[in-house]
Amino acid sequence: MKYHLSRITCIKRTCLPKFDLVSPSFQKPAALVTGASRGIGQAIALRLAKEGYAVAVNYVRSRERAEEMVAEIESGGGTAVAIQADVGNASDRRRLMDEMLAKFGKIDVLVNNAGITSPGRRDILDATEEGWDTVFDTNLKGPFFLAQAAAREMLRLVGEKTTRRGTIINISSISALAVSVNRADYCIAKSALQMMTWLYAERLAPHNIHVFEVCPGIIASDMTEPVKQKYDELIAGGLTPIRRWGQPEDVATAVAALVRGEVPFSTGERIHVDGGFHIRRL
Repeated sequence: MKYHLSRITCIKRTCLPKFDLVSPSFQKPAALVTGASRGIGQAIALRLAKEGYAVAVNYVRSRERAEEMVAEIESGGGTAVAIQADVGNASDRRRLMDEMLAKFGKIDVLVNNAGITSPGRRDILDATEEGWDTVFDTNLKGPFFLAQAAAREMLRLVGEKTTRRGTIINISSISALAVSVNRADYCIAKSALQMMTWLYAERLAPHNIHVFEVCPGIIASDMTEPVKQKYDELIAGGLTPIRRWGQPEDVATAVAALVRGEVPFSTGERIHVDGGFHIRRL
């Protein structure tokens, strides 16, 4: 049997030999989920695997958890690979895309999920340029340039008629529309994802590539565990019309619907998964 690489970019003139070459018979659509070793990203990666996607599980430090996810997906008959990369780092982003293409030969879906909170949660009057740069590199610059790289590859696939459509999904936050003066950098970066989504949606719509923003609300995870009591009380008091915590699987369900193309006449939309938090009430 002959094997090929549909595309590998060499870094510093050294091609990445880490993965086996891709067989021409590899037919599964492929998805890249950033920040997929825990929480929302983990739920999305597992759901897409169940939907029949080969999944690249991106992580920064949690190698063991990412590899456990890959094992879980493979034990269920799916296909997955764990790839370490910091999306806020340009060379890491290039390597992430190269390694995925080396493994799967294509990318049909990108889910920009990786994100970090504001370092130190400083008051807006005490915010630092260093903290701003750290948050923006991961939460906005990284997603923007990953979307660019993914879109270029999707355009090639659509042009060659080897994929039906492409999908890019940016995971933002209710912090995109609700202020927290001790997390200004985080709020501003998340709010900018809406404009980024619109820009890519406009540019890519003629090529059957749909772009969405999914906006989670208060989601139960290890990141929100330290403030559980606070939000238990707020939710019970009516913070959200649907009075319960959101689950990572709630976000994954929305992502799966978008990826399946269940809203085919839409692009650029913000999908709220927040229990109705975004509704203005008197």
